[in-house]
Amino acid sequence: MRTTLNFPDQLILQAKRRALEEGTTLTELILQGLKGRLEKTRVSGPLPVSGASGGLAAGIDWLNLDTLTGADEAFR
Repeated sequence: MRTTLNFPDQLILQAKRRALEEGTTLTELILQGLKGRLEKTRVSGPLPVSGASGGLAAGIDWLNLDTLTGADEAFR
């Protein structure tokens, strides 16, 4: 299927360079990234929300959700 997407110019330049370095096409590079993102496991439970303030639980930050380990890893 053909579609039109709007990407920032600098991002496309970086992606084209990477595709050349890897001996692949821009389309294949984008497909790999999209497939990888879609294959990521989704969290199957509630996010760690604090009942006291309605925000994230203490020690949990939106910017570090992907780096959590141990007991908190379920929220990644």
